[in-house]
Amino acid sequence: FLYLIEDTDPLTKQAQAAAATDWKKKLTREQFYVTREKGTEPPFSGIYLNNTESGIYCCVCCNAPLFSSEKKYNSGTGWPSFSEAYGTCGRDESNTNIVRRPDNSLGSRRTEVVCKQCDAHLGHVFDDGPTPSGQRFCINSTSLNFKPGSGQ
Repeated sequence: FLYLIEDTDPLTKQAQAAAATDWKKKLTREQFYVTREKGTEPPFSGIYLNNTESGIYCCVCCNAPLFSSEKKYNSGTGWPSFSEAYGTCGRDESNTNIVRRPDNSLGSRRTEVVCKQCDAHLGHVFDDGPTPSGQRFCINSTSLNFKPGSGQ
């Protein structure tokens, strides 16, 4: 007989503390604050706000591709903005590296955007973006690494 035992809680408190220590070693203080503690960089301060180079914006924590320069636009809000995530097909985000989560902090209802691979906080998505998607992914520069290239 073969018995499979499923571990329902793989991250114990000790493992979570160890993971947090590893992130603190790997990331700058600001990167840790934004990606691991759900912080926000000050508006108009991010290094990628005015970047117009072609390429892919990846997660600063795990390097998963998140957004293409082809979908970046100037929203005037003070943070890099994208109309869709990298890998989106129509309204289908199943092949992307992002996850949407409800965020009711700060007394308002928003939708948080996190990295599907490592759970890093990236920013928020709003329904006031350009057509055809109507989406505005408002993303912290601090949560991104830019890889120059085609952007495709």
